[in-house]
Amino acid sequence: MGVNIKGRSYLKLLDYTSEEIRYLLDLSKQFKNMKRNGVPHKYLENKNIVLLFEKTSTRTRCAFEVAGRDLGMGVTYLDPGSSQMGKKESIADTARVLGRMYDGIEYRGFSQDIVDELAKYAGVPVWNGLTDQFHPTQMLADLLTMEEKFGRLKGLNFTFMGDARNNMGNSLMVACAKMGINFTACAPKELFPAQWLVDEATKIAEENDCTVRLTEDVNEGAENADVIYTDIWVSMGEPDEVWDTRIRLLKKYQVNAAIMAKTNPGSVFMHCLPSFHDTKTTIGTQIAEKFGITEMEVTDEVFESKKSIVFDEAENRMHTIKAVIYATLS
Repeated sequence: MGVNIKGRSYLKLLDYTSEEIRYLLDLSKQFKNMKRNGVPHKYLENKNIVLLFEKTSTRTRCAFEVAGRDLGMGVTYLDPGSSQMGKKESIADTARVLGRMYDGIEYRGFSQDIVDELAKYAGVPVWNGLTDQFHPTQMLADLLTMEEKFGRLKGLNFTFMGDARNNMGNSLMVACAKMGINFTACAPKELFPAQWLVDEATKIAEENDCTVRLTEDVNEGAENADVIYTDIWVSMGEPDEVWDTRIRLLKKYQVNAAIMAKTNPGSVFMHCLPSFHDTKTTIGTQIAEKFGITEMEVTDEVFESKKSIVFDEAENRMHTIKAVIYATLS
């Protein structure tokens, strides 16, 4: 029997089977080929979606807007100041209103509970564009990019370096476990993923003949890795005061040429972006002035190297989000 996820929300990868994730990846490839070859695919004409953004974004917003319009849909964007959700109107009431006007709802913001509540009351598919706990649309882009690079997913050795208990660390651990990729979180113990999620991911990994490993040792994390992945050290919405603590904890986990030299031949570097690999941003300049650091989670040398496939990832956000929209609405 073929995979059918019509009408379902896309909130976290824990809700999806390996077969359903594979279906979305294969569908993403088809849409990517059509986009690259200029083949029209306005399969969802006369449908409309709304994008609720409590956290701003470049890639997520653009990917959803272009994907929706490529599919022939109307797209409404609501920024943090354009909705009464959670202020004058409850999450449940907002969901029930929007669900009567739109065929699908994207949410990018803070608590996972919010996107879960939207999905509970909307009556239409809800897509998680990022919460503090999970980032499932990024995961499909990452998986697609790895498969394009290596020709496979199963059996790859993947290491995430940095704050492993953030939404990216959590999501990547689950994504790897679901798809048979050996996952290593390389981080200080204070920043390991929550134990309940490690236990769940380990159980999933055992079913898919792969492993989940936690280590504080940078050399151990880099050795035999096919993929080194990192993320910014302070997430959007966190106070500036945490920079000092994070830099102290994570400085040795910076991805640099020495780290990449310990990995497997043919290894790649990945990052969900944005990245502080230089001082060409406001925050990068401020951190350099305050802490004397001109490169943070990754050096500019690695970021700009041939091993870096970060912009392939960024493009693939569009193709994979298009697959999610189409599969859940068609």
